[in-house]
Amino acid sequence: MTDGVERAVAAAFREEWGRVVATLIRMTGDWDLAEECAQEAFARALERWPDDGVPRRPGAWLTTTARNHALNRIRRGATETEKLRELATMTGPQEPPGPGGVPDDRLRLIFTCCHPALPIEARVALTLRALLGLTTGEIARAFLVAEPAMAQRLVRAKRKIRQAGIPYRVPAAHLLPERTTSVLGVVYLLFNEGYAASEGADPVRVDLCAEAIRLARVLHGLMPGDPETAGLLALLLLQDSRRAARQDEAGDLVPLDEQDRERWDRGAIAEGVELLDGALRRGTPGPYQVQAAIAACHANARTAAETDWPQIAALYGRLEAMNPGPVVRLNRAVAVAMADGPRAGLALLDAIEGLDGYHLFPAARADLLRRLGRNEEAAAAYREALGLARTEPDRRFLTRRLREAASRP
Repeated sequence: MTDGVERAVAAAFREEWGRVVATLIRMTGDWDLAEECAQEAFARALERWPDDGVPRRPGAWLTTTARNHALNRIRRGATETEKLRELATMTGPQEPPGPGGVPDDRLRLIFTCCHPALPIEARVALTLRALLGLTTGEIARAFLVAEPAMAQRLVRAKRKIRQAGIPYRVPAAHLLPERTTSVLGVVYLLFNEGYAASEGADPVRVDLCAEAIRLARVLHGLMPGDPETAGLLALLLLQDSRRAARQDEAGDLVPLDEQDRERWDRGAIAEGVELLDGALRRGTPGPYQVQAAIAACHANARTAAETDWPQIAALYGRLEAMNPGPVVRLNRAVAVAMADGPRAGLALLDAIEGLDGYHLFPAARADLLRRLGRNEEAAAAYREALGLARTEPDRRFLTRRLREAASRP
């Protein structure tokens, strides 16, 4: 097998997995069957594409192959009556567009996963599994929980969808608000996995960032009066505006304070700020609007020295009151360190619990210890972070920091 084919299959997985699975779920109504047949289609691509060549439309090839696998499975395992019913479903016309004319299986998948009958964390986890093909381990790390516990959540969520007969569609407009929080959470985590990948050679997955922004635009079109939907789209645009400056030519990470701000996307910043201003005028600020305001503080600073860290620290304090999770506390501690000095930030950092296994926690602690001149402790914390980091650019960055700290008395 050539490297080119392997790269093509990997690219197709990143770009097409969600489409293939979503289409099969609509066709069969069976979540496990959809995932299994999608996996079989990608395995077949690894076998066939080296000889047949990469198809002009890889997604169509994969969907057809997966559908044929599903068809064969249904024929082998169903009674004649059930088989005919399933075949009619699979070969019938596509479901008409949902509200707002959105003929998007992936959006239907998100809304199905985010049904209010499911626990909120299960909603998000199931969507990440079905839409992105993330492994159970990757999803567990995103939620900072053990992998077996996450596996059980996924099993229970699929069982609930099947037993409750939850329909696979975008709900009517009057039912959208009851799912908004979960749906926005899914799109937010989708973007985060693209903007800071949990593992692999590349810390940025451009395809996931673009898909998250696309879905956020669709949701904003469905719910134009919802300020948190606008806030999320603003946040994603403002964050993504810095993407080109986050790595140097060698692929190494560039910290925010060292980035070339001329490379930031000013068009995305302007759109994000406009969306944020419109959302805030409604007078009901929520977590995504607050995070977008933090991102806007960074985007509007012409230089790193001009960053309004006291304002950012205050916004993180407000965000912590809305969403008192350990990652928010970590970010607030870093902002306080920038505003009031590393000693103040370290005191907040050392009081945080619940971030075991999260490499950015010891990395942040190491940075504050380094700034305080406690280089031996900083080196130990960098070693801890390095042992937890899962992407090559993260490891290279932490290795450089460790060498710097270890070389100082």
